[in-house]
Amino acid sequence: MSPGASCSGVPVPPRPAGTHTFLLPAAPPFVSKFTINRRDPRTASSCFGKAITPKRCFVVAGGLTWVDGVEEELMELQKTQEQSSGKLKKRPPLRRGKVYPQLPVPEHIPRPSYVGANIPQELPAVRQIHNAEGIAGMRAACKLAARVLDFAGTLVKPSVTTNEIDRAVHHMIVEAGAYPSPLGYGGFPKSICTSVNECVCHGLPDSTQLQNGDIINIDVNVFLNGYHGGTSRTFVCGEADESIKHFLKAAEECSEKGISVCRDGVNYRKIGKKIR
Repeated sequence: MSPGASCSGVPVPPRPAGTHTFLLPAAPPFVSKFTINRRDPRTASSCFGKAITPKRCFVVAGGLTWVDGVEEELMELQKTQEQSSGKLKKRPPLRRGKVYPQLPVPEHIPRPSYVGANIPQELPAVRQIHNAEGIAGMRAACKLAARVLDFAGTLVKPSVTTNEIDRAVHHMIVEAGAYPSPLGYGGFPKSICTSVNECVCHGLPDSTQLQNGDIINIDVNVFLNGYHGGTSRTFVCGEADESIKHFLKAAEECSEKGISVCRDGVNYRKIGKKIR
């Protein structure tokens, strides 16, 4: 790589003589703070040949920089960025709460074939083509899933636990004569998936209480008369700042773009490309 260039195309400033910090790209709009201890054999000790004390290093959003010993200036920059980006509030990292036993399903409700197995079944090699009756069955299952998801969204409030949402949704599904598809799939013990904040997907409902400003994705899947129907949506708990609203709007638009190309014969990769 030539001097002054980087893989990302961002100009690289010259490295100050005698410093031991690293050059890394930043993730706007934050100033990232991390610690490197070269006494640990898992880090960079072999590269430098001697041990040094831990260094507090920073990466400035919007570019690349070498930083060493300018903590006060960078923390002031971070404070300014937070104020200009909707005054983002720091939240404690997500922790698993207490997971309660799975809820019962009445015996008269049909189960999917994977219930009772410890591992998911393999998909059939031959693609199934549905007739009009099958399409009607899928549509009915999807409509039920949509109604259940709308109901689940009304439960998203501060201090409500994700387990309470799971319990209420479970009862609604079984009262409709359907089976909650996630329950028992590969050993999954709950009837829905609840993914809060940094949890990417398929979060396990537990005793975690929602807080004002949280975002939560609720994933609902039902098995009705031999057909699965599924849907998910991300909800805001209470009030959210503008950056969160913009983030959710972008995700919604990407989803709509992907749906717009769904039709008979379209490859999955085309859907992914449209979203990307």
